[in-house]
Amino acid sequence: MAQPSSRTRRTSTTLEEVAHLAGVSRATVSRVVNGSPKVSPDVRTDVQAAIDRLGYIPNRAARSLVTRRSDSIAVVITEPTGRLFSDPFFPRLLRGISSELAARDRQLILLMPDTFADESRTAEYLTAGHVDGALLVSLHADDPLPARLAAAGIPLVLVGRPPKGIKASFVDVDNRQGAQSAVAHLIAAGRRVVATITGPQDMAVGADRLAGYRDALADAGIAVDPSLQIIGDFTQESGASAMGRLLDARPDLDAVFAASDSMAAGAIAVLAAAGRRVPADVAVVGFDDSPVATTTMPQLTSVRQPIEAMGHEAARLLVDAVEGSDPVPRRVILATELVRRASSAGRPSP
Repeated sequence: MAQPSSRTRRTSTTLEEVAHLAGVSRATVSRVVNGSPKVSPDVRTDVQAAIDRLGYIPNRAARSLVTRRSDSIAVVITEPTGRLFSDPFFPRLLRGISSELAARDRQLILLMPDTFADESRTAEYLTAGHVDGALLVSLHADDPLPARLAAAGIPLVLVGRPPKGIKASFVDVDNRQGAQSAVAHLIAAGRRVVATITGPQDMAVGADRLAGYRDALADAGIAVDPSLQIIGDFTQESGASAMGRLLDARPDLDAVFAASDSMAAGAIAVLAAAGRRVPADVAVVGFDDSPVATTTMPQLTSVRQPIEAMGHEAARLLVDAVEGSDPVPRRVILATELVRRASSAGRPSP
């Protein structure tokens, strides 16, 4: 008679068999499997050894009935799908989130609402018990999703400073200081007509980086000039469009701080087409220190932000909140670093 395969033996192992081997009750094995703290370390070790020896695989659906958790975490990115796959920020952030969730035995569910109707369906899905919590990324000021989830008691963590009125844990970098250091670097190199291509001003990240630009000008005694400020949307196309408008309005500019590397790359392409040398005629600095920074000609000076670390921290905060070990809203601000490359080297040509 043929023997059952090892796969068959593993999947048919029961809680009772694990309990018998470990010398404990079925209820104790259940508590270990479901992560209950009401088990001594020695007993937990014995049960885990029995689980490993027998190859027991917990029934996740049954576990959910006991714990009332799905062991799933939603990541909601409220940006057009095309930008999600073209902007290097998002894959790096998702890598950090996914790594932390895997280490905590949680499943990642990616949601990308594109329209108001999409977002309404997303809110219904999130509040119907399909996930244990949500990470919200790239929020705009008028987005009703955070308030709706908070009112429903859904644990949430934001990547980026939250809009006013929203009390939630969040992880961000010091965008204002990072932008200030970039513009101060340009001014220290002798640049005096410094333009900026900002991010959307209904997003905290866009507003903070513009504030940092203005801080650096004020520190140097340079008046803020609205004609040197153009709003973009972090894409290369918006950077190119903004650079063209800046050249038309202020042909005397000698430096540009772009609030993303993608926008800086678009700006450099337009400067080259206009016969303006980088950095001899116009120095350029970006933000992100993404792979884009080493593909431009010349290579791009950029403000490095620890994107994967942001993802790790956001996922850690959310799982801690779901497990009830840290219910207090937390504010985590990570440092930035200016990475100098050829696009801002040297003083302007006379």
